Amino acid sequence: MTENRPASLRFLIVRSDAFLCALPLEHVAETMRPLPVEPLAGMPSFLLGVSIIRGGAVPVVDAARLLGSAPTAPGRFVTVRLGETRRVALAVDGVIGVRELPESSLDHLPPLIRNANAEAISAVSTLDAELLLVLRGARLVPEPAWRAIESEGDRT
Repeated sequence: MTENRPASLRFLIVRSDAFLCALPLEHVAETMRPLPVEPLAGMPSFLLGVSIIRGGAVPVVDAARLLGSAPTAPGRFVTVRLGETRRVALAVDGVIGVRELPESSLDHLPPLIRNANAEAISAVSTLDAELLLVLRGARLVPEPAWRAIESEGDRT
């Protein structure tokens, strides 16, 4: 017997400063404790530097700075797939978990980059168009929407 449930998509929910962010799970490679980061000179402020992850140099983007918040010490890295072989690590405060969000609700959740620092988004679009595509698929989850999602999950 098939239930008549609306189509849903899976997201990894992370916290960065005061923001809850929903990253499309299809782009998430893994989450991990933060690793040492080697700063790079002349890079935008949201790019913390590179970290050696799984034997390769991976750029580390501070999600809080990207969203225009004050930088904080990251609690987790979330590596995101860009194309077939490239990765970027997003430095976030914490990982809440994987949640299914109804496709119909996505129109009501603002895109992650809507509130992002305009200068940062301009720099991202210049440095890495694939990262910009991934970020465009991510959503901000306002607290009232989060409470509704969590209470819906409690009922299933």
